[in-house]
Amino acid sequence: MKKLIPLADRILVKPFTEEDLRKNGKKTSLKLILPDSMTKEKSAQGKVLAVGEGKMVDGKLMPIRVKVGDTVIFSKYSYDEVELDGEEVFLLKEENVLAVIKNG
Repeated sequence: MKKLIPLADRILVKPFTEEDLRKNGKKTSLKLILPDSMTKEKSAQGKVLAVGEGKMVDGKLMPIRVKVGDTVIFSKYSYDEVELDGEEVFLLKEENVLAVIKNG
């Protein structure tokens, strides 16, 4: 298995598939029901697989706030698609993460 390590403030995310969304009756972990048209598009939710070291601001390293394993919602069309071991994953900047979904 190849390992992809994001640089700077980038995050590697495995997007949820249409099948992942259907498992819960087209509901997200936020309990939102998605219309059919939305489930046919690429998901804007996924699981964080890896994170970069952070971004330099005024000579100081600002660490990334999301962690590996977090479920995140990110801006549509704000990522670069990469194929890793036959699976599609997304590379995006931390600023394009809109929210972290927490259980409880």
